[in-house]
Amino acid sequence: MSTSRTQFSTKLGILAATVGSAVGLGNIWRFPYEAGQGGGGAFLICYILFVFLIGVPAICAEFSLGRFSRSGMPVAYRKAASSRRWDFIGYASVIAAFLIISFYSVVAGWTLEYIVDSVLGLFQSTPDSSRHAQFADFTGSWKAVGWMVVFLLINAVVMLGGVQKGIERVSNILMPLLFLILIAFCINSLTMSGASEGLGFLFKPDFTKLTPEVVLGAMGQAFFSLSLGMGCMVTYASYFGDDTPLIKTSIRIALLDTLVAIMAGIIIFPAVFSFGMSPAEGPTLVFEVLPNIFHAMPGGRIWSTLFFILLATASLTSIISVSEIIVAFLCDDLSMSRRNATIVVTAISIVTGMLCSLSFGPLANLNLFNLFDFISSNILMTLGGLGICLFVGWKMDSKEVENQLRHENGHKNALYRYILFCIRYVAPAGILIVFIAGLL
Repeated sequence: MSTSRTQFSTKLGILAATVGSAVGLGNIWRFPYEAGQGGGGAFLICYILFVFLIGVPAICAEFSLGRFSRSGMPVAYRKAASSRRWDFIGYASVIAAFLIISFYSVVAGWTLEYIVDSVLGLFQSTPDSSRHAQFADFTGSWKAVGWMVVFLLINAVVMLGGVQKGIERVSNILMPLLFLILIAFCINSLTMSGASEGLGFLFKPDFTKLTPEVVLGAMGQAFFSLSLGMGCMVTYASYFGDDTPLIKTSIRIALLDTLVAIMAGIIIFPAVFSFGMSPAEGPTLVFEVLPNIFHAMPGGRIWSTLFFILLATASLTSIISVSEIIVAFLCDDLSMSRRNATIVVTAISIVTGMLCSLSFGPLANLNLFNLFDFISSNILMTLGGLGICLFVGWKMDSKEVENQLRHENGHKNALYRYILFCIRYVAPAGILIVFIAGLL
């Protein structure tokens, strides 16, 4: 096992980077509308349960493979299996990463446009009734393409800095910023007239709303929220030191990721109830409903700007980790320099991102945005997560798995047997259900 690979320099850097990978639009955009459509509290309980039954064990599986191999995808499988038979899972993860960057960068670009609109006070000058048409016109325009390119160029600058001076340094800045903005929003939401109603919706479970669809939605949200199945955690763990406690780090990531999702709910639901909106608005909640709310709030321009800075920050930390999967692959498997790998990834992503962005306009009939989303989320990520759990649980040398997970700083982790059982049985079963549900 090679020990010359670059490593994160501090434990704080490890936590900031890995939490940044997990925290993204899935927490701040998707969780509130999924919880809103799922009835609030009942959805939240299921979500937390699945985070620790599926999410934490799956993170541990990815961490074990990454640190043992000291490689990204698919070389990690090749080293752990001593053959190329499992490489196809790694290649699928790289393809998924390309597809995700393509459509994710489009939405991330929207956040930059909305930051500018907020600063200029354009939400205040736009009638609420025309918000939907305004959003539709923007997303189908070349202006949206331009913002997508800007976002990818910002990402490229970070990637060129490398693991320590790029990813770690930026994560150490952005993650505290993200939590500070979240805290400020939570305090503001708790002062709203609909705070008690919004908090009641989020934290008081109504089990009459607990349908099979809600349970499946919570299970899928728990899986996708933690950025599992792509190899993000495998790649980041290849930069871990031997003294990094994998199980403890996995639990911390899950707790902080869940905290961000809950804080997003605390921010949004009191505001929704205060202004007479429906909590089940769906994906339009962030880009159409919330601007109406910000328009009616005192200091709306400031809160609107902060909110979309929050979304942009979460988007950037996530896209950095997805990009690193491909950059590490090109460096490890094809022996590219990091500079050339970053240029290749950025150039291809700009082209595919452009096609996805124009799916809301001139290329609506092709609609690569939805196609890339479906293939990556419903097929490649779930199969990738299933493959990692099965590989680590059954194929990888059991002594190496135990060495990675059980022994932490000279002590045996008491959760090891629970984690291993979930890696082998519980997580694969849950991920398989998510996969089937996604196809159906």
